[in-house]
Amino acid sequence: MIVSAAVTDSPAPAGPPRVAVVAFAITVFLGGANAVAVKQTVQELAPLWGAGLRFAAAGLLMVVIVLATSRRFGRGKTLSGAVLYGLLGFAASYGLLYTGIQHVPAGTVMVLVALTPLFTFGLALLHRQESFRIQGLLGALLALAGVAIVFIDQVLADVPLGSMLLILLGTVAIAESGVVAKSIPESDPFATNAVAMLTGAVVLFVLALVAREPLTVPATAATWLATGYLVVLGSVVMFALFLFTLQRWTASAVSYVTLLMPLVTVVLAAIAFEERISPSFVIGSVVVLVGVYIGAFFTHQPRHVPASSLPECLPVEQRTTAVR
Repeated sequence: MIVSAAVTDSPAPAGPPRVAVVAFAITVFLGGANAVAVKQTVQELAPLWGAGLRFAAAGLLMVVIVLATSRRFGRGKTLSGAVLYGLLGFAASYGLLYTGIQHVPAGTVMVLVALTPLFTFGLALLHRQESFRIQGLLGALLALAGVAIVFIDQVLADVPLGSMLLILLGTVAIAESGVVAKSIPESDPFATNAVAMLTGAVVLFVLALVAREPLTVPATAATWLATGYLVVLGSVVMFALFLFTLQRWTASAVSYVTLLMPLVTVVLAAIAFEERISPSFVIGSVVVLVGVYIGAFFTHQPRHVPASSLPECLPVEQRTTAVR
């Protein structure tokens, strides 16, 4: 689940509350584990069908939260914006990511997804939402060099180039969905994500039918566990923890989840699937993350969380009354 948050930063306190640091750490771990869980599900379920099942279940849970907390679903431009966000942030992005991850190591996927802040910066320039910054260009060039190293390493390891390109296209879709989400007026994060997830699920189900994917349910305990994790912990709980942390820490600090999640994924994937970690992959990954840091975070104190800071379930633009 992937969107943008526009929560105004308050003046930085002397230090973050301990509970915020704990919630931040759990958010990083849950987000990093998501790619590993997805990798497990696509070993048994067809990619489009599996993604649709995940977001249908998570979207329904979001609807329950909205109704239980007396929140309101948007109308007019808010509703249409949520639908568009769902088409980009769930149907397009996850349709591509789930398809690509079948043949790409989970660690590689998260390193590429970590490029989202830089793609968001470039797309925000095209949409005239942000102004050009030289550090953004320098960071992008450095990250591009890191991606080249990672691509060469993975191609030599017989990872299909086409599958890696699908991951990159999915990352671009994530970034564009964040830019679109920032223009949604008066949006409640839970209600907007509920609409977006269910919209994405419907489209993914249709695409699965068109592609004649087998519409099966998980047959193994491991796939059931991974699917349940993605729906509950990897989507709804992580989303709630992200908002919880935002209320108690600076938005610019919380945005660093982008750089930490791939580290979790690489370690967990090496344990769960014995994914290869070569020296060149490590070097390329570090170069990518340093490039993202320079381009999106270094010496830049944003008033809002970057649109891609949580590439699984990000809250869309919200007013301060929505989170305080």
